[in-house]
Amino acid sequence: MYKKNLFDPAITRRAVRDSFRKLDPRLQIRNPVMFVVWVCAVFTSALALQALLGHGEAPFGFILAVSLWLWITLLFANFAEALAEGRGKAQAESLRKTRRDVQAKRLLNAKDRTRHESVSAPSLRKGEVVLVEAGDVVPCDGEVLEGVASVDESAITGESAPVIRESGGDRSAVTGGTRVLSDWLVVRVAANPGEAFLDRMIALVEGSKRQKTPNEIALGILLAALTIVFLLATATLLPFSAFAVHASGQGQTVTVTVLVALLVCLIPTTIGGLLSAIGIAGMDRMIQANVIANSGRAVEAAGDVDVLLLDKTGTITLGNRQAVEFLAAPGVTPEELADAAQLSSLADETPEGRSIVVLAKERHGLRERRIQEIGAVFVPFTAQTRMSGVDFEGRQIRKGADDAIAAWIASRRGSLAPEVRAQVERIARGGGTPLLVAEGDRVLGVIHLKDVVKGGIRERFGELRRMGIRTIMITGDNSLTAASIAAEAGVDDFLAQATPEAKLALIREHQSQGHLVAMAGDGTNDAPALAQADVAVAMNSGTQAAKEAGNLIDLDSNPTKLIEIVEIGKQMLMTRGSLTTFSIANDVAKYFAIIPAAFALTYPELKSLDVMHLATPASAILSAVIFNALIIVFLIPLALRGVAYRPIGAAALLRRNLLVYGLGGLVVPFAGIKLIDLALSSLGLA
Repeated sequence: MYKKNLFDPAITRRAVRDSFRKLDPRLQIRNPVMFVVWVCAVFTSALALQALLGHGEAPFGFILAVSLWLWITLLFANFAEALAEGRGKAQAESLRKTRRDVQAKRLLNAKDRTRHESVSAPSLRKGEVVLVEAGDVVPCDGEVLEGVASVDESAITGESAPVIRESGGDRSAVTGGTRVLSDWLVVRVAANPGEAFLDRMIALVEGSKRQKTPNEIALGILLAALTIVFLLATATLLPFSAFAVHASGQGQTVTVTVLVALLVCLIPTTIGGLLSAIGIAGMDRMIQANVIANSGRAVEAAGDVDVLLLDKTGTITLGNRQAVEFLAAPGVTPEELADAAQLSSLADETPEGRSIVVLAKERHGLRERRIQEIGAVFVPFTAQTRMSGVDFEGRQIRKGADDAIAAWIASRRGSLAPEVRAQVERIARGGGTPLLVAEGDRVLGVIHLKDVVKGGIRERFGELRRMGIRTIMITGDNSLTAASIAAEAGVDDFLAQATPEAKLALIREHQSQGHLVAMAGDGTNDAPALAQADVAVAMNSGTQAAKEAGNLIDLDSNPTKLIEIVEIGKQMLMTRGSLTTFSIANDVAKYFAIIPAAFALTYPELKSLDVMHLATPASAILSAVIFNALIIVFLIPLALRGVAYRPIGAAALLRRNLLVYGLGGLVVPFAGIKLIDLALSSLGLA
């Protein structure tokens, strides 16, 4: 993944060039606030030309200075947007380098991988099937139909360690541009040319193609409304000034140049000039976290999330639960339990299943047997039955959740021994996962699986709680196990024995109460809940169904990334809110500088408002206009990097915002305008 400095020389040079290109009125009109500044700059330029010809309403030097600084204000605002866009374009160029003229092996028959033809990757169509062998570049986005292979995804994710991609599981998706390192895969093409993941990613990171988010549009409308109000207010000041001079017989009518300067200082040019850059930079930070958003709406929604659904395994815990002991039921030997547990796990390719086979071999010397050789029929695990097993030589062996096995043996008129039930409760209270092993109508014993809570995760959940975000752990474990892990991890609530239907119902319940819900998933069974969630993070390694249901895709396939995504979304909203607060407070200070100077000759009483004691009216007006332009430059790094994220509640955040950016927005202009006034006076420029 492309990394870059804030002011990379190449990006900065291109941004400077684009700043002038963006002076095109067809581009400026997209931003109503800055378009008004553009019109004012054109108008004052015409007034300066008129003054040069000897018919000016004010001295030529004064009008020219106001006009130049209005153009500079526009260039600075354009530079902020161009710099943010340039960072995205540079990243897009980096991604384009991963595209190459790849030849694909298109299968003539999807069931026969020996017969294929060589075609150009761009000619592949959705639904076609290709063969990718060791050393080949994956020619398309797709889903693995057959095979298992080690894949290098560093060109896309930046992660050098290879990953396993295989058919039939939750790691069946491959991305075009990655490389198969070993073995082979049969892949079904998932997208037509131009619709592939890399194409969408390139289009997303190019800021010029970014769609504005709903909150950004709403704020833009507010800024446009404020601009119209101030435009109308400023337009009425000229006749009032003329009437006052005519009525009193003394003083001077305010000039149009001064009114233009007043208008530009009154309207919210600071946030107007930075608004687009803030939005683009927010998307860029998401890209830097290796997360691709289908729209800016998803990034913005992440900032408003107040309920997080998190899978236990791999997110809250390290995952890969390991079998640590066999606890035989009364009347059953440990060897008999271990033998049945191993038989039921021979075809179970999960880490838990493999650990059961290994434990039986290590503890009891049971040689691993191949299920195909002994003619056994494997019963796969499903979310509905929550158990798996094997039918072998007339024996029916099942292993699974305690209540599922209890129901299975009850259907055969069997019952759960009190000793076994006590072992299940003891393991669950200790945070472990008990698996029952049963044969026919009797339970043989319990397998103890252990899972470990990730270090530091409890502190992360504490931070989220301070932000007002409720965390809910989702697990297929029984209630006792779920409660133990939830208490250790510090989550607010949990959903045990979770089925796809239960996840969907939980999300809808919280949404009906007015909450915004985020969740992460990678499997086809997660797709309904992902489609319902407001912020749905699909793992890039997951199934195509999960990726199509999500509105964010995590290239690293790290479920913990959901927490970081929420933080990035909140940082974008915090940045926009902070700079809006600063901009509005900023304007208040400029009123005290420019209004007394503008109307001192018309209304001498306004001189008492000149609290900064600026040198001359001309110096005061120029100082305010110059400060109005320069403050945009000083705020560009903050707009692009974002306001420092702090996990605090909404009320505390509002107080901090008002103190730092509200009070700061009042104080900084007073100091800045005064310093500029002193500089202009000492240089004799006003």
